[in-house]
Amino acid sequence: MIIFARSLYLWLLLLVPLIPIAYGVTRRLRTLRVRKFGDETLVEELMPSRSRSKGWVRVILWTLAFACFVIGLARPQVGAKLREHETKGAEIMICLDVSNSMLAQDYSPNRLERAKLAISRLVDKLQEDRIGLIVFAGTSFVQLPITTDYVSAKMFLSSIDTRSVPIQGTAIGDAILTAAKGFSAQSEKSRAIIVITDGENHEDDPVAAARQATELGCKVYAIGVGSSQGQPIPVEGGLLRDKEGNIVVTRLDEKTLRDVASAGNGAYIHAGSEEFGLNPIIDDIRKMEAEKFNSVVFEEFDEQYMYFFAAALALFVLELLIGERRPKRRLFE
Repeated sequence: MIIFARSLYLWLLLLVPLIPIAYGVTRRLRTLRVRKFGDETLVEELMPSRSRSKGWVRVILWTLAFACFVIGLARPQVGAKLREHETKGAEIMICLDVSNSMLAQDYSPNRLERAKLAISRLVDKLQEDRIGLIVFAGTSFVQLPITTDYVSAKMFLSSIDTRSVPIQGTAIGDAILTAAKGFSAQSEKSRAIIVITDGENHEDDPVAAARQATELGCKVYAIGVGSSQGQPIPVEGGLLRDKEGNIVVTRLDEKTLRDVASAGNGAYIHAGSEEFGLNPIIDDIRKMEAEKFNSVVFEEFDEQYMYFFAAALALFVLELLIGERRPKRRLFE
């Protein structure tokens, strides 16, 4: 397999066929100018040392050298091989509430951004554990499948907002079941689901979903985001209001989240301003039996650009050494 680290330079290869064409046109125009001075055969006899073929040889060598130089600039890389990589750890699925209530500002700057920051810091601390990300509101879907690619995890995390799920609501149970189905077949004793939400469930039965998840070998943890006093939900143009025009206040439903954690054999933590609650949960997950995971990864690529630069240099030097005149002596006279 060959890849190019700077493939943009390959566009310069479009010039390669134009070089001999331009040279041919130049020679043709030169021949036409010679004919104006007299008979072409006679003029050629007056220049016995000039070689017609060497010009084409030089331009072909120069064109090949240019092509090699361009390919070298594009940095060809080879040697990518699939190999099996073994890791040891747990699989963690994080279910993040992205409903409008997560825009409440009882955390700075709001509940959702504070949760994203905590998850990002958690990812920085992971080593060989696998992580996946579920986003949910009125429904749920897998934002990031279970993986050890922490760079991608942070990239997907940064793109999440309340528009990530078009259907509003808070379907905690659906998110738990989606997460439970997202674990790999290799994990049996180290499956953990972390639900981050304000707990205002309006769509399904999250406690029953947590019990169902435990039957699939999962532990369900819950982190409550918000305050029991409640906060209004900022929207464009002011605050969110109901059909009667009253300001909607979102409150943390700790009872539901405690029941979910209890049914899921996990734990409930109320997110604080300083300690969000993920670190204690991860410490508890570390006590679970670590499992071995086999994954297929690419080995590092080998750079090949130096060979093309060397070929280009050799061709340039050869082109300069050939010259344009015929040799004075012929071999084997």
